[in-house]
Amino acid sequence: MNKGLLIVLSGPSGCGKGTLTKGLLDNRDTLKLSVSATTRAMREYEQNGVDYYFYSREEFQKLIDDDEMLEYACYNGQFYGTPKKPVVEWLNKGYDVILEIEVAGAEQVRSRMNTVDIFVLPPSLEELERRLRNRNSESDEQINARLDIAQEEMKQVKCYCYTVINDDVKTAVSALDSILTAEKAKTKHILKQIEDVLRAKD
Repeated sequence: MNKGLLIVLSGPSGCGKGTLTKGLLDNRDTLKLSVSATTRAMREYEQNGVDYYFYSREEFQKLIDDDEMLEYACYNGQFYGTPKKPVVEWLNKGYDVILEIEVAGAEQVRSRMNTVDIFVLPPSLEELERRLRNRNSESDEQINARLDIAQEEMKQVKCYCYTVINDDVKTAVSALDSILTAEKAKTKHILKQIEDVLRAKD
């Protein structure tokens, strides 16, 4: 059995990564979404292992010390990261795994494993601002801060294998699906199948 693909999906807040990931998951039953870990408190509507893996700071630090985190960072006094074990287990079983993470985390993962890197762009900064404001969940100051961060993140697009502009969700999901289909067809990903075919003929 061939290992699955490790897909890293990044992009600024408000570009629609979550929506596109959901659309991709609906299209592919061999695709798994990695669940992040955090030390922040679990909210009443969240489920451990579904929304996040919730750990104490001591537990999280032990995961770091034991090299059990693919990537991690500290935001607002709390740790967030990607546990390595479930990702590796899924990949070894032939599932493709998608990590929906920011550029700093993507760089950490890229340095450790083979990845298919995809950056999601908004059609324009004006549209990104409109989407952020339509959430009605943040102040003008917070939105402006997100837009400043977005511009810095977008400078990292050159580090990614592929770029998808999320102007229309259906079109963007189709583009992501095509990328994965093309990646799965690359010779390096089907070497075991080729070896099995050649062995059968011997």
